[in-house]
Amino acid sequence: MDSEDLREDIDEESREDEAEKLIDPKYEKKIYVDKEIKKDKKGLKYFLSGLAGALLGIVIGASGLYYYMDTMFMPNLGNTIESPREINISTTDDIYYAVAVAEKAMDSVVGIVTRSPNRSLFFESQYSEGMGSGVIVSSDGYILTNSHVIADGTAESIIVKFIDGTESPGEVLWNNVTLDLAVVKVDRKGLQAAELGDSDDLVIGEPVIAIGNPLSLELDRTVTNGIVSGLNRSITLENNAVMKPLIQTNASINPGNSGGPLLDAQGMVIGINSAKITSAEGLGFSIPINVAKNIVEEIIREGTFADVYIGIRGVAIDVYEKQLDVNLSSEFGVVVIETLSDSPAQDAGFNAGDVIQKIDGLPLNDMGDLQRALFKYKPGDQATFEIVRNGKILEIEIIFEKKPSGF
Repeated sequence: MDSEDLREDIDEESREDEAEKLIDPKYEKKIYVDKEIKKDKKGLKYFLSGLAGALLGIVIGASGLYYYMDTMFMPNLGNTIESPREINISTTDDIYYAVAVAEKAMDSVVGIVTRSPNRSLFFESQYSEGMGSGVIVSSDGYILTNSHVIADGTAESIIVKFIDGTESPGEVLWNNVTLDLAVVKVDRKGLQAAELGDSDDLVIGEPVIAIGNPLSLELDRTVTNGIVSGLNRSITLENNAVMKPLIQTNASINPGNSGGPLLDAQGMVIGINSAKITSAEGLGFSIPINVAKNIVEEIIREGTFADVYIGIRGVAIDVYEKQLDVNLSSEFGVVVIETLSDSPAQDAGFNAGDVIQKIDGLPLNDMGDLQRALFKYKPGDQATFEIVRNGKILEIEIIFEKKPSGF
């Protein structure tokens, strides 16, 4: 066999082998597996490449965010990052003054419930109940409150409720509508009396606490806090009566708070709250305790307070001028309309038409000022009145007498 024939035999065998491989399943499986392995290797390569890219993106993004935060919120000074500034808050006992004040004064605050007669259209007997607050000013049962809380002295019955849940009937020893103050007595001993402060020493902005029974006795002894918002305030009531001088506060004062104490940061009573003269939200008013101090002390000492009087009927000069359409030479004062017989004013020589401008140097603008000024005096005390008569300024000495009952 020549070389050419041998080459043809070999090629023939190779072709037969190739044909056998194509029809043999084991070779077909081997070819398939080889392809899958190559495919898996290629997919893994793409996966690893994608993962590396994602990690690189996160690193780059975080670096950019860090740079942004560093630039915007932590300025780099001298290639160093400034640490957050530490703030030390120093607290004092004054921050918690309300807790101490409430603990000191709470036992001295009482609830007052009244029952007053009303006359209906058919003249039938009807009654209305009132509710307010008060503050114990003596361990022997003396309680200071507002006059309007005890219906200005017309209440048929008064019940005083104490912090321990007990009750006692109360008796009105004294009240005055102009001052809106009253003193009630209960037959009890050993009560916790509040400490009275000095309202003349108050300054605007100092903290205060109000304690009372807003809206109902279910909210008894509610504590609210605020500051002294103003001093020597004047408020005109619906009946055109003027109440002054008053302490203005932003401590919440609602119906039922009336008669309760306004206390300073030391827990001393510096005012008696009056919801009667609350005119707007955020505005509360209290009667300075110094207005009531002398009265309370005399009632505790004597059992009553002797009001003095001078015996005139008068009106503020601006009201007088407006009503009569006249123009007087005096810029302020009280015009005497009438002097009562057998009164200190008649004995001292007051005449109708006199304009009372001062009492012991204190200026007077209306009858309210005059009445408030008289509470400083006792029967037998003497005072100097400055008046204007026929355009001339005169001084008249007067000796006060006890005010008659029913006057």
